[in-house]
Amino acid sequence: MERVPALDEPLKKSLGPATAKVMAEALDLHTVGDLLHHYPRRYAERGELTTLADLPLDEHVTVVAQVADARVHTFNGAKGRGQRLEVTITDGSGRLQLVFFGKGVHKPHHDLLPGTRAMFAGKVSLFNRRLQLAHPSYELLRGDSEEAVDVWAGALIPIYPATTKLESWKIAKAVDAVLPSAVDAVDPLPDALREGRGLAELPDALRLIHRPRTKADIATARERLKWDEAFVLQVALARRRHADTQLPAVARRPVPEGILDAFDAKLPFTLTDGQRKVSQEIFDDLATDHPMHRLLQGEVGSGKTLVALRAMLAVVDSGGQAAMLAPTEVLAQQHHRSVTEMMGELAEGGMLGGADRATKVVLLTGSMGTAARRQALLDLVTGEAGVVIGTHALIEDKVQFHDLGLVVVDEQHRFGVEQRDALRGKGKQPPHLLVMTATPIPRTVAMTVFGDLETSVLDQLPAGRSPIATHVVPAADKPHFLARAWERVREEVGKGHQAYVVCPRIGDEEDQKKKAKASAEDEAEKRPPLAVLDVAEKLGAGPLAGLRIAVLHGRMHPDDKDDVMRRFAAGELDVLVATTVIEVGVNVPNATAMVIMDADRFGVSQLHQLRGRVGRGSAPGLCLLVSEMPEATPARQRLAAVAATLDGFELSRIDLEQRREGDVLGQAQSGVRSSLRVLTVIDDEEVIAAAREEATALVLADPDLAAHPGLRTALDALLDKDREEYLEKG
Repeated sequence: MERVPALDEPLKKSLGPATAKVMAEALDLHTVGDLLHHYPRRYAERGELTTLADLPLDEHVTVVAQVADARVHTFNGAKGRGQRLEVTITDGSGRLQLVFFGKGVHKPHHDLLPGTRAMFAGKVSLFNRRLQLAHPSYELLRGDSEEAVDVWAGALIPIYPATTKLESWKIAKAVDAVLPSAVDAVDPLPDALREGRGLAELPDALRLIHRPRTKADIATARERLKWDEAFVLQVALARRRHADTQLPAVARRPVPEGILDAFDAKLPFTLTDGQRKVSQEIFDDLATDHPMHRLLQGEVGSGKTLVALRAMLAVVDSGGQAAMLAPTEVLAQQHHRSVTEMMGELAEGGMLGGADRATKVVLLTGSMGTAARRQALLDLVTGEAGVVIGTHALIEDKVQFHDLGLVVVDEQHRFGVEQRDALRGKGKQPPHLLVMTATPIPRTVAMTVFGDLETSVLDQLPAGRSPIATHVVPAADKPHFLARAWERVREEVGKGHQAYVVCPRIGDEEDQKKKAKASAEDEAEKRPPLAVLDVAEKLGAGPLAGLRIAVLHGRMHPDDKDDVMRRFAAGELDVLVATTVIEVGVNVPNATAMVIMDADRFGVSQLHQLRGRVGRGSAPGLCLLVSEMPEATPARQRLAAVAATLDGFELSRIDLEQRREGDVLGQAQSGVRSSLRVLTVIDDEEVIAAAREEATALVLADPDLAAHPGLRTALDALLDKDREEYLEKG
C-alpha cells in the first residue's frame, strides 16, 4: 500500500478526532501540511507587552498583558445573587477591560490577581464607548510548576490566528506535535532559483517560523515563505496567460472612414493623452489573432466608458459585435443612455435620420417588455445591432449573437466568473475581453489578483472636473455638526443644485426579517445600520422639510427605479436618499452634495466611489461622512484618510494596509483567497515583480512543468478544483 506523504496525513491521526474536528470547522485545516502552513500572525516577547492601543473592533484577538486591577461587583438585590468580575489589564500602550459574569467569575477571580501576566483571547466589543473582552480565555504566563516555566521560557511567543473555539496556545501545542513532519516537505522552488536568491530550504523555514529563537529566524523564514506564495501563484497566472496565447481569435481592426473615424470627428473635445495611449494599447491587442485580456482601470470620471466605446466601435468597423455587461439594471440603462447620447445619429443604424455608417445600439435587461425584448434578440442574431448593453440577461441561453467580437465587463468585482465565461462562450471563437474597474488597484495587487490580464491605467481626469471637499461629521461627539450638514444640503438646493443621502440599509420588510434573525447578543452590541426608508421619512418631516425627496434602492421595481433616476437627472427632485445602488456610473452633473450616513460601515474604496458621484459638473462638490464611532477607532482613522485625499490609488493602498489581505483578494478572487499568508501585496512589491518574471520564464521554457514535480504538487494544492476552474474562466 502506498504511504501517505507526511504532510498529507489527516490531522485526526496526529491530534485525535476532537481537536482535528475543531481545526477543520473553525480554521479549515485538515492535514499536517495545512497546520504547518498556519503561521503565527505575530510574536509576543516575554519582556514586551503587545499594544492594546490599536485593537480592532469585532475581531478575535490574542494579547499579552498584565493585570492592573480586579473587582467583583454584585447586583440583583440584597443577596447579591448576580456577580460581575471586571479586570483591567495594561500593556503600557493602553488599558483594556475584561468582564466575566455569573458562574464564570470564580476561577478568574482566583487566577487574575494584580501583577499577574497572561495571554488573553477573545472578541473585542464596545461597551459604554470603551473597548472590552467579555469572557476571554486566558493562559497564565507565570507558573510555579517547572512545565509552565519551560513552555514560556522561549524568548518569542507565537500568536496564531485563532478562534473562539481554539485559542492561540492550543494551536501552538498542536503545531509542536506535527513539526517533526516538516522534514518531508516537498520544495516547490526550483533549486537554481532558491540558491540564486539565497533562500532557506523549506523544512528549515517551517521550523523557524513556528519556533524562532531570534527575530532574525523569523525574517529568514518569512523571506523564504513569501517567495513560495508569490512564485506558485505567479506560475499559475503565467500558465493561464500562456494558454490564452494559444487560443485562436479573430483579429479586429478599425477600417479607415468607418464608424470609429466618424465618431471621433464629432467628439466635442479632444482626448486626453492618457485616453489616447490606453486606446492604442487596446487597438494593438484587438489586432492580434489571440484573445485580448485587458484590465482598464481608472479614477471615477477619467473617461473609461469613452475608451471602451471606441474599442467597441473598432470591432463594429471590422464587421463584429461588441457587448457591454453591467452589474445592475440602473447601470446598464445609464450606459445605454450615455452611449447613445455620445454616438448621436451613429447609434441609429437602419432608422430614418441615421448616419450612413451608423449601427444599432440595443439595451437588453431582465425587466424589458416582451415585444422590445423580441426585437432586441432579433437585432443581435441578425447582426443589425453592432453594440449591445445589458445585465446578466445577456448571458441567457436564448441570446444569440451574429458575430461577437468583444466583451466589455464593467466593474469586474461584481460579476461571477461563470457569468463572464458564459458570455465569452457566445462567440464563434473566443471574443476579446476588456474589463473596466473604477476601483483603483495598486500595481502589485493588479499583478496578483488580475495577473492573467494585461493592465492599462487612466490616471488623468478630463478638464472641467471640479474639486470635492470631504469632511468627517462626528455625529455622537458633536450633534450640532450633523445639524449643520443638513443646513449645507439646504444651501446647495437653494443654489439650484441637488444632493444625495446614502444609507447602508433599505429598511423594508426583508430587512426587518434579517434583523429579527440577528442574535440578541449582536443587537445589544451595536444598533443596526441606518436605513433609507427611515432616514428619508425623518428628513422629510424634519431638517429637509419642504424639499422634493425620493428614495432609490435595489429592491424597487425596475420601472420605479428608472423613473426616480430620470426625475433626479431631470432636476425634478432635490434630494435622493439611496443605498449604494448609486455607487457606480450614475452621472448627474447638477448633484453637488452627498451625505453618507454610518460612513464607517463602508469600505475605503466604496466611499471613494460614492464620493465620485458629486462634483461632476462645473460647481465644486461636497461630501460629508457621518459617523458615531469614537475618534480613536480604526473606523474613524479610515474616514479621516478618505477625507484627506482624492487620490484613489493612494486610498487603495490605505485600504489594503487596513484590511487583511484575504479580504482584499476578496470572495470573487477565490483563485487566490486563502493562499496568501505571509505575502502582503503592498509591502512585497519587489518579491511579486521578481516572482512574476521568474514564473514567466519558467513557464515559457516548460509549460507543463515536467521538470518541476515539486512545483506541480504545490500548484495542485493551491489550485483545488474550484480555483482551477476559476483561473480557467477568469
